[in-house]
Amino acid sequence: MSDVIVASQFDPKVNALLAQRAGLAVVDVPPGPLTALPPGADVVFALPAPKGQSLLHTPAPSGWQDVRWVQLASVGIDYYPDWLFDGPVVTSARGTASVAIAEYVLAAIFTAAKRVPEIWLEQASDWRRLSLRLVQGTTLGLYGFGSIGQALAQRALALGIKVVALRRSSAPFEVEGVERVATLEELIARADHLVLAAPSTPETRHAINRATLKHAKPGLHLINIARGNLVDHQALLDALNEGALALATLDVTDPEPLPAGHAFYGHPRVRLSPHISPSTEQIVPALIDKFLLNLDRFRSGAPLTDVVDTARGY
Repeated sequence: MSDVIVASQFDPKVNALLAQRAGLAVVDVPPGPLTALPPGADVVFALPAPKGQSLLHTPAPSGWQDVRWVQLASVGIDYYPDWLFDGPVVTSARGTASVAIAEYVLAAIFTAAKRVPEIWLEQASDWRRLSLRLVQGTTLGLYGFGSIGQALAQRALALGIKVVALRRSSAPFEVEGVERVATLEELIARADHLVLAAPSTPETRHAINRATLKHAKPGLHLINIARGNLVDHQALLDALNEGALALATLDVTDPEPLPAGHAFYGHPRVRLSPHISPSTEQIVPALIDKFLLNLDRFRSGAPLTDVVDTARGY
């Protein structure tokens, strides 16, 4: 398959690097809706839509029937229209940002426990002794135990944090020392830091709601690095205002970005970031490496890795 043509929505500089490393033709395709494909495109490297856009209701472009493989630049599949999964094999970016996201979560936990940036002094009158908290000995609850949950569990356990987790399957946990819980309510009741790391599916939508939040352990810190629609925002806002939760660190929201004037902006118990937890200088090289490993398989006719299961949501 020396004549493989890749239509890529990455930046042209990234596409040039991809073409050089892969030894194939890479054609630049604008990010956003796939309105057109280059003639003869065998492979599509697809990105989520830029800020504020949606791909969900866009029609398939002409030439789509000739595409044989789609590589996503994301793990979740809820960004993309249904037709993208009808026909060609689709592979995800699973694992490419797991360490970066795990580090973001740990940073959020330490920032809360050590009261950063509140402890920094700007002038002499700020000198005061605040009470900080230990992270060691606390309990981390994981809602979902994919590659992100596994990377986070390994690091948390090394820091002396107890890890409990809820996953859909009954498969043993890949990380020794993680304790299984039976229900989301039990997870919320036991966690000091609750991390949402599950895919967006009909079953997980608004998993964090008024009913489940009633089980929250006092002082709970909710951290969402998965999808915004896992949380009922109004229920979360009410719980924060009532003191049922101590803090919410939200790297994802629904919608993204939140509209101007939303109550989460500037809220004293909300730390909001712009879906940035996967973003490091290593993310693009990791995506290219993942693509190249599957490209070797594609060229040889071998099964591809990390094929998307639409029923599972990733």
